[in-house]
Amino acid sequence: MIDKALLEKIKKLKKERNAVILAHNYQIPEVQDMADFLGDSLGLSIKASKTKADIIVFCGVKFMAETAKIISPGKKVLIPEKDAGCPMADMITAEALIELKKKHPEAKVLSYVNTPAEVKAESDLLCTSANAVELVKKAFTPGDEIIFVPDKYLADYVSRETGRKFISWNGYCTAHVSILPEHVKEEKRLHPEAKVLVHPECTRPVIDLADEALSTEGMMKFAKKTSAKEMIIGTEPGIVYRLKKENPGKEFYAANASSVCRNMKKTTLNKVIRSLEIMQYEIILSDDIIRRAKKSIEGMLKFR
Repeated sequence: MIDKALLEKIKKLKKERNAVILAHNYQIPEVQDMADFLGDSLGLSIKASKTKADIIVFCGVKFMAETAKIISPGKKVLIPEKDAGCPMADMITAEALIELKKKHPEAKVLSYVNTPAEVKAESDLLCTSANAVELVKKAFTPGDEIIFVPDKYLADYVSRETGRKFISWNGYCTAHVSILPEHVKEEKRLHPEAKVLVHPECTRPVIDLADEALSTEGMMKFAKKTSAKEMIIGTEPGIVYRLKKENPGKEFYAANASSVCRNMKKTTLNKVIRSLEIMQYEIILSDDIIRRAKKSIEGMLKFR
């Protein structure tokens, strides 16, 4: 049960600070319920940029809050939990990418939005799990050599969908790789009529078992439109709460309820309150990083 007193305190602080609160789909239920906007990382950052808020509180992980700062450099961006990082994003650094670029001087760099700000600044274009396939088709010519970082499984998925070969990095999402084919098969045995939706960060054998490979927001849209009454969800299980809440006549089953991103669960209502009270854990990026990273984001958005 959500604490109404905490909600009232957050509401009061939001008004005093002229703040907007964003929450990723993998956040704990009470944080999802408290947020002004709920969704995926890039979509949330774009929504926040269109508000008149002075303060953005991003309930997610660090690279997400950095993206919000890049898109809205004039706003103060706070992350309630300073240790909420993304293991996959941290698998690639700007220094490592620079070295890779030296080995492939003619290559263009396509980075997943799930990367640190400094990596975005070293990239030609960014992509999301939702737009990666179309972006590769539209933004690159057949002769282009493409470096794709950091997720090797998303790179593999996009390669299969587009027929393009990438110079990929050995990165991966620890939550998504813990979803195994046997998990999907067992859920399918229990729910034979269910549609299987999995995230493109999953491994190839898991994707091969799916009816659809979709981003988190893609899953939300599919669930609302489909006539299917049951769905097996192959992504971080936090999204199941939102799926059930927004589709009360349908059933959703996590492919692996244990494939939890611990960093996503670190944010609490009390931490949001503390963040707003003392402006704690502000995202600070240099003007140069913001300028160069924003260029890679704007390049991506031209192809929307």
